[in-house]
Amino acid sequence: MTILEIKGLTARVAATADSAETVDILKGVDLTIESGQTHAIMGPNGSGKSTLAYVIAGHPKYEVTGGTVTLDGEDVLSMEVDERARAGLFLAMQYPTEIPGVSTANFLRTAATAVRGEAPKLRHWVKEVKEAMSDLDFDPAFSERSVNEGFSGGEKKRHEILQLDLLKPKIAVLDETDSGLDVDALRVVSDGVNRYRSEENGGILLITHYTRILRYISPDRVHVFVDGRVAASGGAELADELEAEGYEKYLTPANA
Repeated sequence: MTILEIKGLTARVAATADSAETVDILKGVDLTIESGQTHAIMGPNGSGKSTLAYVIAGHPKYEVTGGTVTLDGEDVLSMEVDERARAGLFLAMQYPTEIPGVSTANFLRTAATAVRGEAPKLRHWVKEVKEAMSDLDFDPAFSERSVNEGFSGGEKKRHEILQLDLLKPKIAVLDETDSGLDVDALRVVSDGVNRYRSEENGGILLITHYTRILRYISPDRVHVFVDGRVAASGGAELADELEAEGYEKYLTPANA
C-alpha cells in the first residue's frame, strides 16, 4: 500500500533577489492519503490549496519552513522535482504550461522513459498512446502538435489526464482539474481519473472550488482548507454542506 503522509507542513513564498520579503502560506498541514483513496480539498480563494500542491511537487517558488512530507516512508522534501516524479508523484496543474517546439508525442515518450527508467518499445508505446487518447476522446493529431500550444482549456486538461494514464503514478495531485471545463469535457476527464484510481489503485488529492466534479469523482474524504491548514474533515457529505452554506463558519477565529 502506498501512503503519502504530510505532517505539520509549513511553507512560504521564497525570498528572491528582487525581494527579501516572505509570506507564510502553509501553516501546519496534516494529511494522509493512501492508495485507492480520493481526498478532496475545498476552500476559499487564497487559502493555500494550490500552494500545497506545488510544495508537494517541489516548485522552487516556495520554501518549506517546517514539517515533513513522505511517500512510503521516503523523504519527499529532500528530493529534486524529477526524483519526486520518478518516486511516483504526479501534479496536474490548474494552468498547464505551453512548450513551443516540443511535440506532444516526444514529450510523453520522454516523460515515460524518465519515470519508467527505460524507453518504452515503440510499437507497444504507439498502441498504448492511441488507446489512452481514444479513452479521452482526444484527437490523435494532437500528438504532432507542440505541448499545449493552441490547445483549448478542455484539451489541456485532457492532456494532463493523458499523462496520468500513461505515467501511472502512485499519488496524483490534481489542482482544479475541473477549471474551465464544459459538461462533456468534465465527464471525460473525470472518467479518466476514475480509471486511474480503479486500474492503478492510485491515490488522489483533488483540489477544487466546486462540487460539480465530485458528482463524477466520488471522494472518500473531504477537507476544508482555510488559512493554510486543514480546518475540518469529513465524508462526501461535507462537500454538500460547503455548497449549501459556504466557508463562513470556518473563517471565524475559533476555526481559522
